[in-house]
Amino acid sequence: MKKADLAHAKVLVIGAGVTGGSVAHVLRDLGSEVHIFDESKSRNLGSEVISLESACEGIWSFAVVSPGWRPDHPLISYLKGKGLRVMSEVDLAWLLRCELQPSQTWLAVTGTNGKTTTVELATAMLQAGGLLAKACGNVGETVIEAVVNEDRMDYLVLELSSFQLQWSELPEFKSVAILNIADDHVDWHGSFENYIAAKIRILDRTPLAIVNGDDSKTLEAVEEWRGRKVYFSLNSPKPGELGMVEDLLVDRSFVSDPNEAELIAQLDEVHPRAPHSISNTLAAAGLARSVGVSHQMIRQAVRNFLPGRHRIETVMESDGITWVNDSKATNPHAATASLAAYSSIVWIAGGLAKGASMTDLVRQSKGHIKAAILIGQDRELIAQALSETTPEILCVRVDPDPKSGETLMERVVREAHKIAQAGDVVLLAPACASMDQFISYADRGDQFAAAVKNLASPK
Repeated sequence: MKKADLAHAKVLVIGAGVTGGSVAHVLRDLGSEVHIFDESKSRNLGSEVISLESACEGIWSFAVVSPGWRPDHPLISYLKGKGLRVMSEVDLAWLLRCELQPSQTWLAVTGTNGKTTTVELATAMLQAGGLLAKACGNVGETVIEAVVNEDRMDYLVLELSSFQLQWSELPEFKSVAILNIADDHVDWHGSFENYIAAKIRILDRTPLAIVNGDDSKTLEAVEEWRGRKVYFSLNSPKPGELGMVEDLLVDRSFVSDPNEAELIAQLDEVHPRAPHSISNTLAAAGLARSVGVSHQMIRQAVRNFLPGRHRIETVMESDGITWVNDSKATNPHAATASLAAYSSIVWIAGGLAKGASMTDLVRQSKGHIKAAILIGQDRELIAQALSETTPEILCVRVDPDPKSGETLMERVVREAHKIAQAGDVVLLAPACASMDQFISYADRGDQFAAAVKNLASPK
């Protein structure tokens, strides 16, 4: 598909969110007639969202579906049954890239957790190495915006979710990183096996995979793939791997002599200095080395890098209590990593579990949790897991109370303040999605931070 083919195309965009809005904007700029279907009846894109009937009756050149729409949605099944081409935003971006920027190199990161941080850090490493690079996908710009933007980049580092990978067929990547695989979005994919299958589709279009050697599910998933696999681990690396030697992160893969090791960074240069953060740094370094960034420039990027907001972000330290916002921990695997970073925690958790079990999370974290404050639709899953594993842990359930004049997070923070003592960490690591009670995980984290700071303000 060429730019010229889009000048008079009549396109159906399915989904009126961020991705759908970006696709619609780009296609209109290229001369396409764009119509949008969305079940939420959103009208924030400056164009009427058409009805299901109109979407079915329209004569379309092709359709672009946003991630998160199930392949068996009735409209999508109907359009495919009519022989219409239904593609993802990532595939459309790749087709445009082949015409507009054929020499542009794509790298990608997927995994249940840590994608955004790893993408941002890998991009910082490429930039430190003097390469024109940009993070995109689920972080920063959408992929299609990054491709058509006049600020042309030689490298794109894509954050790709299982939804995006489920829908995408075309892109080719210089290298990819698979960070971890754990229960998530099982409600959408139908089973954990389907979720894994969606994740490892990324291997179909790359010669090189940077793989977490400490994650059993990931190792099992990639076992039969015959491309080049570079493992990263928190253990001492074998020749051909990335890993840890005492307090040093080292590379024994992208080196002239695999019997020798090159320094990536010192442990105290990684922020935050938590196990999952070290793993993410090793994965990002593997991506950067795959395109020739020097070890020295990688180390410089690690030293200067700070993770984005809502990722183990210290909001305040007061009276010996540390208040930490990890609202980005939207599934049990992410929350487990967050809880492992501290020893005495008043844990704030709950929301939409998305079909995930909380048993392993609680079992692995029981020595770290002092008390739990539970919110949201699926909080009883956490309460039950705590009751079965550590019945001695105090559980406090907090609900909104409009009559009180307090927000939900203000009530949560007030309850946490009653329990926490000097030496404790009050940690928002919900293990669940946010949309039952908040606009997004960022909104949830912002409300937590505001409530904490309000608690400390003089009355």
